[in-house]
Amino acid sequence: MPRPLWSGAISFGLVTVPCQLVNATEKHDVSLRQVHLEDGGRIRYRKTCEIDGQELAEDEIGKGYEASKDHVIPITDQDLADMPLPTAKAIEIVAFVDRSTVDPVQLGAGSYYITPAGQVAAKPYVLLRKALERNEKVAVAKFALRGRERLGLLRPLSDTLLLSGLHWGDEIRSSAELTPPETELTDDEIEGALALMATMAVDSITDLDVTDHYTEALHEVIEAKAEHRAPKPAEGEEAPAGQVVDLMAALEASVAKAKESRGETGEHATVHEMPAPKKKAAAKKTAAKKATAKKAAPKKPASRRPKSA
Repeated sequence: MPRPLWSGAISFGLVTVPCQLVNATEKHDVSLRQVHLEDGGRIRYRKTCEIDGQELAEDEIGKGYEASKDHVIPITDQDLADMPLPTAKAIEIVAFVDRSTVDPVQLGAGSYYITPAGQVAAKPYVLLRKALERNEKVAVAKFALRGRERLGLLRPLSDTLLLSGLHWGDEIRSSAELTPPETELTDDEIEGALALMATMAVDSITDLDVTDHYTEALHEVIEAKAEHRAPKPAEGEEAPAGQVVDLMAALEASVAKAKESRGETGEHATVHEMPAPKKKAAAKKTAAKKATAKKAAPKKPASRRPKSA
């Protein structure tokens, strides 16, 4: 089991749930070292004191706040642990919201499994998880971790609770200056894109069979260098480069390729045939036909009453 990185409690109104945080993700990155190109020697960074030039070990290094150029205020781990902060040892739930109201751009500041700390915490832990499952809400919480107060999203995941870190509102950059200029698109182009999306749709992201090809290729390069051989060539087709000239042709080709990869038939189907007829256009055509039929119909002769004698 991974080592807990935080111990405290979930504060849920007057309910307290003793718990611990465990990293929910792990990295499989390949670590590359900096080396001297001439002889392959490792490049190391040594931590030295600028006053006496002494090289220091990790246990000799602490934290400090630079109040001025010549004055540093030392800050110890105990100082941080004793901060007058309500969330220092608590995950404080501040509100419950619909999951759809949380902008995905706020996510990405770490994900942590919350585990109950002991048998006593099991019942309130399960109570909170089941309550969240039943009303389909997520909890917005504040907590302190690694020297700063954070905002998080607490939600059920299988039989556990997951705390996903959120960026604060002022950390999200505005996208206004990145918005592209107004561009005219035809209905056929939009519906063609929708047709392509339909052929690529899956029920859940867990249904995808994806692989980290970059890490695989890097391992192959390392093994090939160690064995003094050339790396194996990449499998599959090379991605096309250059600008798309005919957008509709690219959409149709993409739809056909997606269907082929799924084993679907229907080679002659194109994105032009998929859109349903528009109601307004159909209504206009019907009205035009009625008007034409009315004009073309022969006029009935006016009835004549016999003159009375």
